[in-house]
Amino acid sequence: MRQIDHFMPTASPTAARKHQVWNPSTGEIQAEVALGDAALLEQAIANAKKVQPEWAATNPQKRARVMFRFKELIEANMQSLAELLASEHGKVVDDAKGDVQRGLEVIEFACGIPQVMKGEYTQGAGPGIDVYSTRQPLGIGAGITPFNFPAMIPMWMFGMAIAAGNAFILKPSERDPSVPVRLAELFVEAGAPEGLLQVVHGDKEMVDAIIEHPDIPAISFVGSSDIAHYIYSKGAQHSKRVQAFGGAKNHGIVMPDADLDQVVNDLAGAAFGSAGERCMALPVVVPVGEDTAERLKEKLIPAINALRIGVSNDPDAHYGPVVTPEHKARIEQWITTAEEEGSEIVIDGRGFSLQGHEKGFFVGPTLIDRVTPQMTSYQEEIFGPVLQIVRANDFEDAVRLPSEHQYGNGVAIFTRNGQAAREFAARVNVGMVGINVPIPVPVSYHSFGGWKRSGFGDIDQYGTEGLSFWTKNKKVTQRWPDGGGDGSNAFIIPTMG
Repeated sequence: MRQIDHFMPTASPTAARKHQVWNPSTGEIQAEVALGDAALLEQAIANAKKVQPEWAATNPQKRARVMFRFKELIEANMQSLAELLASEHGKVVDDAKGDVQRGLEVIEFACGIPQVMKGEYTQGAGPGIDVYSTRQPLGIGAGITPFNFPAMIPMWMFGMAIAAGNAFILKPSERDPSVPVRLAELFVEAGAPEGLLQVVHGDKEMVDAIIEHPDIPAISFVGSSDIAHYIYSKGAQHSKRVQAFGGAKNHGIVMPDADLDQVVNDLAGAAFGSAGERCMALPVVVPVGEDTAERLKEKLIPAINALRIGVSNDPDAHYGPVVTPEHKARIEQWITTAEEEGSEIVIDGRGFSLQGHEKGFFVGPTLIDRVTPQMTSYQEEIFGPVLQIVRANDFEDAVRLPSEHQYGNGVAIFTRNGQAAREFAARVNVGMVGINVPIPVPVSYHSFGGWKRSGFGDIDQYGTEGLSFWTKNKKVTQRWPDGGGDGSNAFIIPTMG
């Protein structure tokens, strides 16, 4: 059986514990990954301390050259990375390429680190006084990443952190750990010193060790909201800078004037792509008015029934299996819960079996109508190929539903009315808004982050927000005295007058 180890420059201790890695398409165990502990983390930190000061002292243009070379290596290895990712996660290969590409776009932004690292300068802020600021790295950053984007989210984190001059320790999901290791290998091949980017595998024991270690000043996390809140609160107790992004229940508002053919096409991809295992998926559609709801439902049913479910390397499949048997059972239980709560199961994906791959973790596409805000299946994240219809009476209802939900990651509105779109975007209490865009993940030179229980901390991922998170801003006020001062005002707070 294939063994997946930590990625560190020195030999890691033999793992006492291991975690099994499934092949979701076949339902078979394909590998074992070593699980580390506090002692292993200590070793990784020692490695990082050896290389980080010299890396921070390297001028940003030379750091950017490493990022450029890494970008080239990712592009050259795109197909193999996508296939490896798909084999452990279950998403189809083309979707896996998108996973890699969206992470690569942040690496492209990090290639401009000489520009974005520049500080500010004011000449003559006071009599003979100049003021300037510089951005300096924190030291060693840590990232704890989820199973659903094993390439994109690690690159969101370590790309900005390392370009800014930090070392980085990545703890990826133990469910699909091979791609993060491969990314680290390519980073060394790009010219980064060994120990600058390390991958340590583990579970809660490793997470707690990262939270508690005094030499890690900043942690970035993406995962469930309960764990995000835990890491945020525990990290704050240990005086760390923390950004922690959690779950989501994104809504797609469909106005009466929307192009329903386009909406159905967008919903099919946004709700069922990657088997719904995306924090920016669109699992709730909110048609405004009964007529809109009925017309939309009529178009959705044949479109959903036409979806093709297949193994991850099937080029004709729209989506593949979910990641583990436990997750498959959880999704199917949520469908049962929705049924018990009184909603209408229009298309039922429970018990789906793919011929020739009966042991795979497949869930059929599911459409549920007559869902109400009081139902727990609406309140909680299902994270599977399940689309719920919540009918809104009017525009005010449509604004209220996502605004009052506990999650506030993303939302979309489909309309031809510019005024309605503008008002919705201004009023809705959600962090990322799409207007006729079903999955509104911002481009790499903006930033990513949700509100409410979708995001803890006040600084978003990547872009200039990411730079702010992984650096500290030093302010310098300088004067070069000419020897003419008499010191008569030395006991008065300095002013620039």
